[in-house]
Amino acid sequence: MAQSSTEREVKLGAWAGFSLPDLNDVVEGVTAVPIPDRLLKAVYYDTADLRLARWGVTIRHRTGEGTGWTVKLPEGDEGPALVRREVTFEGPANHIPPEALSLVRSYVRRGSLAPVAHMRTRRAGVVLSDVEGQAVAEVVDDEVSVLHGGRVAARFREVEVELTGRASPGLIDAVLARLGEAGAGRPDPTPKLVRALGARALGPPELAPVDLDDEPSAGDVLHVAMVSSVTRILRHDPGVRIGDDPEDVHQARVGTRRLRSDLRTFAAILDDDWLGPLREELKWFAGVLGSVRDADVLTERLRSQAEALPERDAAGMAPLFRRLAKEREVAARALGAVMAGERYVDLLDRLVLGAQQPALRAEASEPATRIVPDLVGRPWRHLRKSVGDLPDEPPDEDLHEVRIRAKRVRYAAEAAVPVAGGAAKSFASAVADLQTILGDHQDAVVAEDWLRQAVLRASPAQALAAGELIAVQRAEEAAAREAWPAAWKRIDKKKRRAWIG
Repeated sequence: MAQSSTEREVKLGAWAGFSLPDLNDVVEGVTAVPIPDRLLKAVYYDTADLRLARWGVTIRHRTGEGTGWTVKLPEGDEGPALVRREVTFEGPANHIPPEALSLVRSYVRRGSLAPVAHMRTRRAGVVLSDVEGQAVAEVVDDEVSVLHGGRVAARFREVEVELTGRASPGLIDAVLARLGEAGAGRPDPTPKLVRALGARALGPPELAPVDLDDEPSAGDVLHVAMVSSVTRILRHDPGVRIGDDPEDVHQARVGTRRLRSDLRTFAAILDDDWLGPLREELKWFAGVLGSVRDADVLTERLRSQAEALPERDAAGMAPLFRRLAKEREVAARALGAVMAGERYVDLLDRLVLGAQQPALRAEASEPATRIVPDLVGRPWRHLRKSVGDLPDEPPDEDLHEVRIRAKRVRYAAEAAVPVAGGAAKSFASAVADLQTILGDHQDAVVAEDWLRQAVLRASPAQALAAGELIAVQRAEEAAAREAWPAAWKRIDKKKRRAWIG
């Protein structure tokens, strides 16, 4: 059974003669309790090109403390602290659990993992506890030996401060200050594995952020957009597999939607034979993701609205929420099966290779200032025509189509920001306001339809609660219908005309 937690850790270098200072009362009420010395042995796995290390991901087997397999996934930082998702698995050495392999599959894909580093760590330290006796941090002094062929190839020493969720805001600064006074170095987020492997592990990931020069080509602008979206998909793949945070599904879906939109916008500078199959596969995966995300959105919406109902009425929603949870579970299982399949791995390979080197036409080498405004102009004209063709009382389906076209325009404008700067950013923001209002309308329409279907065979209590929530959806639909024309008019046409072709 896998266990998942979030690790918040600060690392500092330490010289050979360093010793941990007294950390009692480093913050008022905090006590330091020594922990037994430990000998840890770890084997780290990676591809031959150190793909995981370059993405900031690690997978290891360790004995001596927390024996078993651990996958660490980067989640950003909080001040000096490196934040990583830590997922642990039971299992014998020399056989990576399939569940652990799954979490790194988006990075490894068809590559293979093998041992790349063996380390032995002598660990001493203290646990810091608050006035209630609860742990707020662990501070350890690690003497690390990097082994090669059974011999010590290198040594280094570091201090780690790992915070718990009970740590007060000022604790880390106080601990770091005292460690610094004792001779510890400045915070250094470099993981042990990277220090052991050296320069090769410090290389950029497969999809490193792209810096544009002062006069980028149209192809350069597309390159930036593709790298950003594919990176988003890869980064959230493990979280989708873990399945405990709906935001991972949301972000993966945003990545696929944005990428599909950008490929549509820049189609004129892309090879048709390369583009067509890629767009079809993205559409397939976006559909599977969408089923889970739609269930999450509906659940969050209805639960929030049900909280405002009288308690006795809200109780009638319980069976309906169970039904919605089952629908979400079915969609999640389908998504999991897709992500375990070869077709999905093929898609990831295509996305990475495509983001590294899109199949561009000759026109892509033209200056972006000349090409990109015309490319953005196409989805804008489609949106403007869709709005112009609406009847006085447009059907829900027509407003949904306007929302879809508004999203394409927004993504196109955001892709053009490196060329058009503030004008494109301002325009994208205005279109996003329209998209949000029409998105709220569509969410209300979907919720109303689901509720009406759900109560066809419902009890009186369920029907009453659902009826009250249907009334809420109707009111929100009406409010959105009233609001969207003003949002359309607020789009700054002067700024638009200044740069869109």
